[in-house]
Amino acid sequence: MNSFLAVTMTLAGGLLTTGKLAALTLLFALPLGLLICFGSMSRFSPLRWLVKTFVWIVRGSPLMLQIMIVYYGPGLLFDLPLLPRFTAALVTFAINYACYFSEIYRGGIQSIPRGQYEAGQVLGMTRSQIFFKITLLQLVKRIVPPMGNEFITLVKDTALVRVILVYEIIWMGESYIKKGMIWPLFYTAVFYLAANGLLTLLLNWFEKKLSYFK
Repeated sequence: MNSFLAVTMTLAGGLLTTGKLAALTLLFALPLGLLICFGSMSRFSPLRWLVKTFVWIVRGSPLMLQIMIVYYGPGLLFDLPLLPRFTAALVTFAINYACYFSEIYRGGIQSIPRGQYEAGQVLGMTRSQIFFKITLLQLVKRIVPPMGNEFITLVKDTALVRVILVYEIIWMGESYIKKGMIWPLFYTAVFYLAANGLLTLLLNWFEKKLSYFK
């Protein structure tokens, strides 16, 4: 019993790191993704293609590789001090998920009928007024399901930061193997299921709150 309690407390500490990384990633990636989306839809062709190329590179390369590049790259390429491990992980996750979010934003914006933009223009509204008063609420409702999938994936992807020795929950569970205990590693699945279950309930609640917007 004491062993089970000790393992639970240790894994809870790892889950705290996992949750902190996921929460901060969303805090930075959600607005950054919207900016990247605007860049990819820009009427200025060089900017549009530059942003699209950047998104293609980020989405097309492994997240684990990106983590290692951000952490080791500055020191190896420019002889700069290494970023703190957690900071390097956060920067990588924020940029990576912002690129994925940007595509979800773009799909949501483009799915809104063109006639609504034209109606706003007829009423004399500016582009920013059309976006915030007509597009935004519809956009939020349309992107909640795909965003929810990305949020859940994000929680699981945090396990990749162990490659630069950020002590998240999987690393904590695996550390018990050296003590001859394998079950704590499998026990981490309970924490992931609980965290993602709670996240799913919150997303379902939020989606129902937006159900008035047909």
